[in-house]
Amino acid sequence: MEELQARAKLSYARISPRKVSVVLDLIRNQPVDKALGILQYTPKAASELLLKLVNSAAANAENNHNMDKANLYVAECFVTPGPTLKRIQPKDHGKAFRILKRTSHITVVLKENQA
Repeated sequence: MEELQARAKLSYARISPRKVSVVLDLIRNQPVDKALGILQYTPKAASELLLKLVNSAAANAENNHNMDKANLYVAECFVTPGPTLKRIQPKDHGKAFRILKRTSHITVVLKENQA
């Protein structure tokens, strides 16, 4: 029998994947309540986005898959780069400096502990 899993995905988030992966490493394989606590008190830009995403995945698990919220844990969480917005910053002597505004696709997968 295939193990039930609930997932939530955030596409085209305007934050660099490198910044997100630092915070994802903190919550990987943690119980959902502990992961939410970590995200709430981590002073990183990605924490706010991930807090909403984990809450969304937990709601999906509870409402769509009838999973018990107390037994959920973060089974998988990963980030992949999205399209990069390219902008130009004018520089001295008529030069142009390229600014890369990176985007991310973030996925969180929750599973239930077999306790």
